[in-house]
Amino acid sequence: MLLTIAFRNILRNRRRSLLTLLAIAVGGVAIVVFGEFVGFIRTALATMTVESFGHLTVFRAGYFDYGGGNPAAYGIADYERIMHLIADDPAIKPRLNVITPAVSLTGIAGNFAIGTSKTFLGTGFLPSARERMRVWDEHRVFRHRVLRPLGLRDDDQTRAVVGVGLARVLGLCEALALKDCPPRPRPAPGPAAAADAPELADVAALAQADRDPAAPAAAGPRLDLLAATATGAPNVMSIFVTGAEPQGAKEIDDNFIAMHVSLAQQLLYGRGERQASAIVLQLHHTADLDAVRARLRTLLAEQHLDLEIRDFIERYPFYQQAVDMFDTIFLFIAVIMGIIVLFTVINTMGMSVMERTNEIGTSRALGVRRSGIRRLFVVEGALLGAFGATLGVALAQLLALAFNAAGATWSPPGFVGRAPLRVMTTGTSALLVGAWLGLVLMATLAAVIPANRAARLKVVDALRHV
Repeated sequence: MLLTIAFRNILRNRRRSLLTLLAIAVGGVAIVVFGEFVGFIRTALATMTVESFGHLTVFRAGYFDYGGGNPAAYGIADYERIMHLIADDPAIKPRLNVITPAVSLTGIAGNFAIGTSKTFLGTGFLPSARERMRVWDEHRVFRHRVLRPLGLRDDDQTRAVVGVGLARVLGLCEALALKDCPPRPRPAPGPAAAADAPELADVAALAQADRDPAAPAAAGPRLDLLAATATGAPNVMSIFVTGAEPQGAKEIDDNFIAMHVSLAQQLLYGRGERQASAIVLQLHHTADLDAVRARLRTLLAEQHLDLEIRDFIERYPFYQQAVDMFDTIFLFIAVIMGIIVLFTVINTMGMSVMERTNEIGTSRALGVRRSGIRRLFVVEGALLGAFGATLGVALAQLLALAFNAAGATWSPPGFVGRAPLRVMTTGTSALLVGAWLGLVLMATLAAVIPANRAARLKVVDALRHV
């Protein structure tokens, strides 16, 4: 009976009730659509990060904090045995998509045919494993993306891929047929260039001695890489550049070289013992991350291995920073929408109390208690909130589907080229329920203030109200 009376009272002023419902619905649309956009951003960032870094990475203890200064000192010597140990574990094997060694190093890359060089940040990996990692897309956020192969092979250790910025600096634009690559200006002669000439000549001589005369000239433009081995001795090797890939961030793009893991090991360790800087694990599903990490810790402890485990969030802090930023914006929008709903319902219910003052007095004279009056207005506010929230959630889903069908794109930070701009319409049940309950709760709380005022009206004053 209470719900029936409350519903009829809402219909008494249809225009005002409709405007209130629309205000609540607009708040619901804003919260749900932006919440689904944040969900897409979170999923897309996680996908890009996992494609590059995997879910979990095994390092030698101390490498994550100090290995950047001397990666050769923190290598994993028996990495192949450890990889087999991990890959064959019954608890990890069914959840594992890719396991691969990785080697990180720094050095100098030189194109001595034109007398130029540049420091580089090198990453060594197994090409076939890297290709499998690049196509991982658990939630299919990039299902329409077409990836160009890197051009590296497991059976060819002489090839590498560089960042577009590094290719430009080293004068490879024409050889690699890169678009929008300005011609390299001729450097002005000066004291600095003259001082560097002997060092460049020495490195060029080492590179020339290391080159294989049987290498085909058509393999691509050649670069010579200089790095210090684990013993501190200089080591020079030649590579053929098969292509240039933009890396998103200029700082990385101007220094990046991707190469075969064996080539990176030769540069970093020479002809000595081959080690890996890390062992990268990519899982089929991100939900298995915690379980696999716990099992890895147990496995490594049982083998008494001095290794540590880091997940992709620790390896790439930008992911968590970006997620926190969007979560904060979402919270801000939700609070603003909640305040709008609050004052809208307070205004609507306040007007209703003023118009029904005589009716309230009559009800009180007939024996209805103050709690009954208060309960009636609170239920009316809750019904307004429920109808408005339901309308808002339904409209938000329709708008989300229409937006996704439009095929909009954008250029997110750290991403190369255009990416699809979408909102998540699946797996968002918690967001939909939370938005609905939040709007209903705000409408109900907003109705409490005018309901208390109605309940406190004196019967005599209410009856003679004009």
